[in-house]
Formats: sequence, structure tokens, C-alpha cells
Amino acid sequence: MSAATPEPTGSAPQGGQPGTGEESVAKLISIAPKPTLAQRLISWASRPPGTLYLPSCVIVALVLLYEDSVPGGHLTSFVLGLGGGAFLATMGALRLGIAMTVARPMIRYYWLRWITPPLVALVTVVLSLADVPLQARVDASAVDLLQLRKTSDASTVLLPEERWTGFYPISEVTEREGVTLFTVEDAGVLKKSGLAYSPEELPTDVFVPGHGNLVYEHITGDWYSWTDY
Repeated sequence: MSAATPEPTGSAPQGGQPGTGEESVAKLISIAPKPTLAQRLISWASRPPGTLYLPSCVIVALVLLYEDSVPGGHLTSFVLGLGGGAFLATMGALRLGIAMTVARPMIRYYWLRWITPPLVALVTVVLSLADVPLQARVDASAVDLLQLRKTSDASTVLLPEERWTGFYPISEVTEREGVTLFTVEDAGVLKKSGLAYSPEELPTDVFVPGHGNLVYEHITGDWYSWTDY
């Protein structure tokens, strides 16, 4: 006699085949209790900053550096950079606080990922305080701006196709008391701003007689930024 074939365990669905192991696992998952909000937060914070958070920090830093490279600032990039930076800083502080409480080994293991966002923020602040973006952009545009100065009259409004000079969109060039004023499109957070070239040293942070409501700030060499108050 042949050995009896073992019968499948478990009852088969009506009119169908017996249930498989995968179906059993799926059923267990479906009836398992869903994680609470606190458990989700702990799981989220236990993971180190990754492919979404770190690039977001770099993008916000670049936006802020661009804003600092515009004389008088740039309203759109200022709002985006400040809002994005505040959001990322809040998220990072929350994650770090939770991770310090429940997942310290993960911080030690992925320490490079955890310290990258603060380092990006620190480098951005140092470069901005030192005016490196503004000085670098002005230096890279100086030759073209001086060439524009030579070919312009006392007051010249540039056509749209002529406006990019060096790395700045210049809309107007004027002369005032021996100072060449370059109006940079969209420059200034709340007040109109631009670049100024003066071979003679200009007083800064004060109203200069004969220059109307302009206030100058020194950038580098003979270059200044101006703001119309």
C-alpha cells in the first residue's frame, strides 16, 4: 500500500483552494494594531537625516547665499530662505530631541548625517556675515559693469535684452556727483537698491549731501551698494 498523502491543514475557502502561507501573513498584518502617533514619531526620528532632508538643507542654504549676493537683498529668496530654514531647523531639532531620548546608538552610528545640517547652516551664516557672496559676484561682474559705465550717458535705461551685465540684471545706469549708480532689477527687500562705483571714498551708513535719499555700504574696492530710503 502507498503511504497516505497528508491533508492540507486549515480549512479551504468555500469553492477554492486551501490558504497559503502568504495569505496567512497578510491576514495577520491586516489584524495587527496600527502604530500610534507617538510610535510613528519615534520611528521617524530614529532614522538619520537622509535623501530628502539633507538636499533640502543645501537648497535653502544656496537660496540664502543668492539673497546675500544681491545688493540690498532679494525679497523672494529672502522669504523662501527664511521660511524654509525655519521649517528645517524646527524639524531637525524635533528629530534630534526624540532621537536623543530613544535612539542614541543611531546618532553615534550615523553621526556624519546628523552633523551635516548644522555644518551647512554654520557655513552659510559665516559666508553671509563676511559678505562673501556679494563680494564674489561683484568681483566677477566688475569688468562688464565698468565697460557699461564707459558706454552709458548720464542716465541710461537699458532694454530688456541688454540688461544682463556680468552676473547682474541692470535696468538703469545714472551718474550722481561723480558716482555711477547701477540699478539692479529686483534688488532690495523693502527699498530700491543697486550697485555704485566711486573712485573716491564714500561715507557709509549716512545720507550723503547731494545724493538725495541714498545710503551707501562698502562692498569691496571702489564698489558700494546703495539703498534709496
